[in-house]
Amino acid sequence: MGMSVTISAATEADAEQILKLQYLCYQSEAQLYGDYSIEPLTQSLASIRAELDSGTVLVARLGDEVVASVRGTIDADGTAHINKLITHPRMQRHGLGGRLLTAVEAELGSAGTTKRFQLFTGHRSDHNLRLYRQHGYEPVSTQRVDERLTLVTLAKDTEANAFAASA
Repeated sequence: MGMSVTISAATEADAEQILKLQYLCYQSEAQLYGDYSIEPLTQSLASIRAELDSGTVLVARLGDEVVASVRGTIDADGTAHINKLITHPRMQRHGLGGRLLTAVEAELGSAGTTKRFQLFTGHRSDHNLRLYRQHGYEPVSTQRVDERLTLVTLAKDTEANAFAASA
């Protein structure tokens, strides 16, 4: 009998699994850019626990195992910042990242103050860029971090804000 993946709010008890999953998932990004000192690989457990308390953190579970996660916050201007969308390598390319992205948008959008969603990824992260574009995100800026990495910021209006702009 197969198990299905469920998406829910992360709990304090998930922090350690999220940290381990994040470390696993960001190995490929570190290799792609030749930099193993990136923040997701050096983030502490205490920092993840703080994020659980201060923002929206969702996880996807297969049974008791956390197999994907995403985080988000909303700033004073109504921009929802989505970050650290991670999916276990064995679960990638099955639509789970897209499901989690849709879920965090719904959660952050339910506050009623969210005007737009924003996220970023590295310029060489083709799979990430493709996923975000498939979900309506468009590049809005780039920031050269160093000779190896340029961050691409992508954004999209919320459905309510897009509707208001077209009216």
